[in-house]
Amino acid sequence: MSKIKVLQIGPLSERFNRELAAEYEVSALWQQAEPLTFLREQGGQFRYMVSSARFGCKAEQLELLPNLRAICSFGVGHDPYPLELLRERGIAISTTPDVLNDCVADLAMGLIIDSARRLSASDRFVRSGAWGDGQSFPLARRVSGKRLGIVGLGRIGEAVAQRAAGFAMPLRYHNRRAVEGSPYQHEPDLLALARWADFLVLTCPGGAATRNLIDAEVLEALGADGFLINVARGSVVDEAALITALQNGVIAGAGLDVYQHEPQVPPALRELDNVVLLPHVGSASVETRQQMADLVLDNLRSFIASGKLLTPL
Repeated sequence: MSKIKVLQIGPLSERFNRELAAEYEVSALWQQAEPLTFLREQGGQFRYMVSSARFGCKAEQLELLPNLRAICSFGVGHDPYPLELLRERGIAISTTPDVLNDCVADLAMGLIIDSARRLSASDRFVRSGAWGDGQSFPLARRVSGKRLGIVGLGRIGEAVAQRAAGFAMPLRYHNRRAVEGSPYQHEPDLLALARWADFLVLTCPGGAATRNLIDAEVLEALGADGFLINVARGSVVDEAALITALQNGVIAGAGLDVYQHEPQVPPALRELDNVVLLPHVGSASVETRQQMADLVLDNLRSFIASGKLLTPL
C-alpha cells in the first residue's frame, strides 16, 4: 500500500524528519533545485503540507498547490502564512500552542534578569580579564518588586505573569480587550502602560495588526530606566527606533530573542552593550521541541483520519 504524500517546506529536526518520512511519502521542497518548477509539475498531488513558523508558505507556492487541504505548522507564529488566501480556499492550518509556553516564559524572565542585572555583560567583563586587572563592574538594576507591563496577555503572557509573581512584581497588561476573569489590571492605553512599567515584555502575535507597535513614542514613554523584552516577533518593534533609543539612553536596555530580518541582526545592535541578543531560542529546549514535533505529527494524523486538526489556528 502506497504512503500518503506530504510536502515539507523546510527541514526540522533530524528526528522529526525521520519520523515523518517513516510514515509518509515526503517531498522535501528545500532539496529541489527549482522549487517552483517542482511545484508546477508535481504540486497537484499534494493535499497535506508540513512547515514551520520559520519557513511558512508563500502565496506563489499555494497557487501551485490546487488540492492542498491542510498545513501542519511547527511553532505558534503564523505571520509567514497568507492567512486570507488560506481562508478563501478553505485550507486548514494548525500550530503548536501551549507546549512551548513554559520555555518561552522562562526565557522572558531570563532576559528580564539578564538585562537588568547585566549577567551577559558581567560574563564578558570577567572573560576579558578586566576584573583580574582590578577594574570594577558597574552597578546594575534590581528586578524584584519592579513593575512589569505585558503586551499581549495570551497563553505565554499568562505564563510570564505567573513567574513574575515570584519576584513580587506589580503587573499590568495591554490587550485590545480586557481578558475576562484576569486578576491583572488591564491598561487599554499602550503609552500609559509603557510610562508605568519598568519592564515592558512583548508576548503578542506578529502580523500586520502589530507591525511596529513598539515605536519611538512607546520607547520614549518607557523611559531611561525602562527595559524592553521581546519574545514575540521582530515585526512588533520598529527596529531602527529601538537602536536609536538604545544608543541615546532613551531606554535603559533591552533583551531580544527575535528580530525583523532573522537571522540577520543589525551591526548597530550587535555593537551595543546595553542589549542582550539571543538567536530566537524561546522554545529551544530538547523537551519542548520534541513536544512541538509530536504535536505536528498528531495534527497531521488527525486531519488525515478525520478531517479535523487538534490545534487549529
